[in-house]
Amino acid sequence: MGIIEEANELAGDVDDKEVLDAALLASAQAVEHYEITRYGTLIAWAKRLGRDDCASVLQQNLDEEKATDERLSALAGSQINQQAA
Repeated sequence: MGIIEEANELAGDVDDKEVLDAALLASAQAVEHYEITRYGTLIAWAKRLGRDDCASVLQQNLDEEKATDERLSALAGSQINQQAA
């Protein structure tokens, strides 16, 4: 909830559309990083508990989150951040 509140506050403070796009993209990445961290923790716990079946499913989710983060990074680096600068 804190990350979402931060994004909402930021969105309210930015008037320039291109800067707003970059800020919202950064907020989306913050959410992805939070999810990546959580999935990593859950995978470690599942393995510790001998639940490799659960760890495998969680790993799939983690891989998806990492892929999304990579796409967001590519978008930010190729277009959004340059337009905002």
